[in-house]
Amino acid sequence: MAFCSFMSQSAGVKKASLFKPRSKERGETLSRTFMTLQQLIQRIKQKKELQDINDDFVKEQLLAYFKQNPRHRAILTAKLNPKSALTIKIIKSIRAQLRRVYGLFRSSDDPALDLSLIKKVAASASSERKKIIAAILQSHASTKERVSFYTELYRKIIAVTGKPTVILDLGCGLNPLSIPWMNLKRVAYHAYDLHEQEVIFLNSFFQVMKINGRAVVADISRSSVVSALPKADLCFVFKMTDIFDQGRGHKASEMVIRSVPARFVVVSFPTVTMSGKKMNFPRRKWIELLSRRLGYSYSVLEFSNEIFYVITKG
Repeated sequence: MAFCSFMSQSAGVKKASLFKPRSKERGETLSRTFMTLQQLIQRIKQKKELQDINDDFVKEQLLAYFKQNPRHRAILTAKLNPKSALTIKIIKSIRAQLRRVYGLFRSSDDPALDLSLIKKVAASASSERKKIIAAILQSHASTKERVSFYTELYRKIIAVTGKPTVILDLGCGLNPLSIPWMNLKRVAYHAYDLHEQEVIFLNSFFQVMKINGRAVVADISRSSVVSALPKADLCFVFKMTDIFDQGRGHKASEMVIRSVPARFVVVSFPTVTMSGKKMNFPRRKWIELLSRRLGYSYSVLEFSNEIFYVITKG
């Protein structure tokens, strides 16, 4: 009996030592591997070039993905391994989508966005400021190609539109830094982009230059956002239509052009390939046909590496 009692107690000890802690470990593992939507967003944004994208925009891309792939939404309700094939597949898919939509030729540590450059502009004499701003524009991928013809570009645009008092700039990048080349004494400038660091940089620039301007983080691919923008005389949509359309026709670009509350919309396109070769047919017939169908008129301005359509909406 004593032997049996000892064996029973020993078995009890083994059960307590072998099974209870293991059960606890399982519980801890499950709690660790449960992923919320916000945790998934942060996993997606771990890539350096994606860190400055607004969380709400990433969330919208995720929800759109889950709508198209409803079974994959289980990642948010099931306790899955963060390194599972499904988790990795979702993260890679959303990252690829963000790179396409966001048009990423930028990095989160872009030297052009160093706020000390704004301080340098502020400390400089008025005669020197334009040179410093030109150097910043020259160092940034989205604007360096225009520096040589900004003055002529704005002169030709204003010849069609007249002097605007309110301007919208969609997917602006650092284009608002070119305001000194517009030769406008009074203008309200509203700039929109997904890049949070650029928005901070631009608002500092507006303050230093005493420009009536405001930069905002916004997803201007959404009709509800575009239609709610301030009423303006002129809207810039520079090299953005490919990002809007993503190879699926041109309905998204048409939505932006129709919905934006501006009489004049300037839409631009590159005229050189990614490898630097001149395009054989730089004009975009689809936007010419779209304008005619909607009853809009347009003027074409051609430069060495970019073509601009100045669309008059009525």
